[in-house]
Order: sequence, then structure tokens, then C-alpha cells
Amino acid sequence: MEINVFDFRPAGYAYLLEKIALAGVPNWHSSSVSTTGTHFSKIQDGFVEEVFRTQYWPGEKVGGHLEFALKYDGINLGLLARIFEKISQDKFTEYIKSKPTGKYARRIWFFYEFLTGKQLPVDDLNSGNYVDALEAKDYYTVQNGEKSSRHRIVNNLLGPKTFCPVVRRTEKLSKLDSSDLRKRCEDIVTAYPPELLRRALSYLYNKETKSSFEIEHIKPNTSRTEKFITSLELAEKEDFCEKEKLIELQNRIVDPRFKDSDYRVSQNYIGQTVVYQKEIIHFICPKPDDLPSLMEGLIDSHKRMKAGNVSPVIHAAAIAYGFVFLHPFEDGNGRIHRFLIHNILSLQEMVPRGLMFPVSAVMFKNPVDYDASLEAFSRPLLQLIDYQLDEMGQMTVENDTACWYQYMDMTSQSEALYEFVTKTIEEELVEELSFLVNYDTTKKAIQDIIDMPDRLIDLFIQLCLQNNGSLSARKRSAHFDFLTDEELSAMEQAVRDGYN
Repeated sequence: MEINVFDFRPAGYAYLLEKIALAGVPNWHSSSVSTTGTHFSKIQDGFVEEVFRTQYWPGEKVGGHLEFALKYDGINLGLLARIFEKISQDKFTEYIKSKPTGKYARRIWFFYEFLTGKQLPVDDLNSGNYVDALEAKDYYTVQNGEKSSRHRIVNNLLGPKTFCPVVRRTEKLSKLDSSDLRKRCEDIVTAYPPELLRRALSYLYNKETKSSFEIEHIKPNTSRTEKFITSLELAEKEDFCEKEKLIELQNRIVDPRFKDSDYRVSQNYIGQTVVYQKEIIHFICPKPDDLPSLMEGLIDSHKRMKAGNVSPVIHAAAIAYGFVFLHPFEDGNGRIHRFLIHNILSLQEMVPRGLMFPVSAVMFKNPVDYDASLEAFSRPLLQLIDYQLDEMGQMTVENDTACWYQYMDMTSQSEALYEFVTKTIEEELVEELSFLVNYDTTKKAIQDIIDMPDRLIDLFIQLCLQNNGSLSARKRSAHFDFLTDEELSAMEQAVRDGYN
């Protein structure tokens, strides 16, 4: 069937954005209405384009298209904020008064006043059932949200006006069961003796620290490594998501010359120089003037999710990715972002006591997936920012961009973190614990052949593993020339048996 684009009219958000000539971060779902009675949808890269039959046409009024958007395109707070800002409030007042008890009209009314801080000239409702701002079957929400008696709406959003992420319950995320993930982790843990787990924890802290720095191509000195490990050890004991503790954490993990005493005051961006004075820009951070409000909102959102019994993985994704997108410091943002994942998963008791998930190691092993989780937000955002770069590489952002950071759709990041955590539990954790069991078995077998110091046994196992289970002649003469041929052969076989 040949499809003619002229047979479709944009509807919902697409209609409103076209009407007010507004660019916005693309919504995951865009709608149009057919003039010929056709209904179909196309899914590409997580975006859905749906064409509805003629009878779905909501008319030419703003209110009708807003209701259509909430029904079929979903809740996009950033787009709503911009639409409310650009269209006369009379249009919304007229629509709400035409159906004051309708659930979509009440939601639009509530969102208008929540996002703009302005009150519409509409009388409070004094009867009728309460409805949720977000449908819990379609979105992750806080439990026991506060009631707005004016609108008869329960505010179950994940954050305040200053920073309010949205996460949709996609098919992938609907499989997410935090208690099931925790049980799988506990089943793995109970299969190993406590002493081995204590040794594993030290090894996992080291691995997580090394991986988190390696993601950023940094080789830290011993002092910075130890400071990061000390911070990770505190992650299960105290909440770091408050301003003073974040600054303290930044000071602890960066080069002392790049310590911050407050949030950054310069315009930051992530880019790469291709030739002299030619930059490829990958990500532009919020304006420094917008940061205090955004960061206060992020911290309040964290507290709200913590009290509101939100799934730990969703909570960790929204706050940790939110943090790295806000980029509040000159240096250390990526490491703090990954640290916050540990902090929140521990605080929400997703991680059994005395254990930690080497999530950064999984991110480091899957760089394409990790980069995609960052670019899902950063790439479309670039199209909306007007900026100038001077000859010194100093950037000036020329338009108002705060709302795109305030109201992020964190669904892609939540899906990515869910995958990383699952791989961490089912692959990385099992691999590390099995390695230690194999090491113990191999070490005992070597000690039965020759009673060497632990340092030499460690070195022997390490060198053999690096050389497919055999010790090279050069390494033998350098470190183990005291071994007989029979001892060497038996020890090499012990390594192969231990790690087959």
C-alpha cells in the first residue's frame, strides 16, 4: 500500500509544537490522524510513530490536543512546560471549565499550575474522587503522594518542580523485580563461605575503583585509589546525596588541584578537538546559573523517591544519571555518578550487607551500551541549544535550556542500568567469586607440591594465567629457577586444573 504523507495531520504534542513553532526533545511517541481511515504504527530505535483513524481527530482547539497527548503520547513534562509557557492561559482555562471533573482536564490543570507556578482562574473542586497525576500502570511513581484538593489529584511524581524525572513502565522494565534481583544475589552469596566473601569484598572494591577510573581513561595514584575505596566502603552506611557530602566526595576523589568548594560557576561541555580551534561537541551541561536550583531539585527528588518506595534500580538510574547530566563539578562527575549507583542500591537494601556490585566493571566491559545510555539524552539535547565557542574554547549558551534538564525522561537510562545490574549479579559477581574459589584450590594444590611463600604462589598463578597455563622460560629463570622440572610441571598442571 502506498502511503501519502498528505493524508495525515499531526495530533497531540506534534500538533501543538507545530502550532507554536517550538522545538523540543523528541517524545517517545508521536501521533497523527489519517484522513483516509488508516491505522498503523511504526517503531524505530525506541520511538513510536502512530497514525490514528479519522474519528480520533481532537479538533482544532489546544485543550483537545493536550488531552489527546496525555492519552496517547504520554506525559512529557518538558514539552508541557514549554507549551504552557507559549500559549495563552485563556485556552487552558476555557478547556478546563468545559469539563471540570474530567480526569484529563484535571491533570492538565494540575500540571499547568505545578510547572508554571501560576494559578488559573478556575474554582477549586470540592467533590469527586482523586486521580493520580501519573497512571501507576504506565509510570514509576512514589507511593502515598500528597493530595492536591484543589484539583482532586494525587501528586505521585518522582520529584519537585525544580527536578522531576519521568520513567515509563516499558515492556523491558516491567520485568524488573527488585526483590527477585536481590534474592538471586543472596542465592549466589549463600553458596560461598563467609571468609571467602570477606576477601571477595576487598577485591571487588579494588575492581570497581579501577574500572570507574578506566572508563574515563584515568590512571589514579595509590592515594586517590585508596580514597575512592574508602568512599565505596561508606556507601552502604550513609546517604551521600546532599550538597555538603557531594562536595566532600568530589574533593576526596579528584586531583587536589581540582577540588571544588561549591557547584561550578563556568559553562561546561564535553567535546573533542579534531583540529586546531575545531571542536566536536558531545554534550552541553546546564548553565551555571541554573545549577543551584537543579541540584536542589535532584536532592529533593532523591529524598522523595527514598521515602516513596520507588524501585531501587529506577531510583538509582534517575538520580545517578541525573547527576552526571547536570555535571555540577569541574571534575569527578562521572565517578560520582557511578558511586551514587552504589550508594542508592545499598541504601535501598538492593545489595546484601557486606557485598557490593562492581557495576562499573560491567559498564567498562560494555562501552557501547554505556555510551548509548548517555547519548539517549545528550544527543537530542544538542539540537536544542544555541551556543557560541570563543577562540579559547570558552562556551556561552545563548538560549533558555533549564527545562530540558529539569524534566528528563529517564526510561532509557533505567533500562540500561537494569541490564548492567543484572549482568553484574549473574556474570561479574559469579565470575569473581568463582575465581577466588579456583585460586584457593590451586594454591592448596601448589602448597602440596612445594611449600613456597604466598607471594611467590600468587606470582606463579598470575604468570601462568597470563600465558595459557604455562610458565615461560624467561619468567622461570627470573623468578623460579629453584624449581625442578617435575615440580614445575606439576604446578603448571595444578593451575590448569584449577582454572579449566
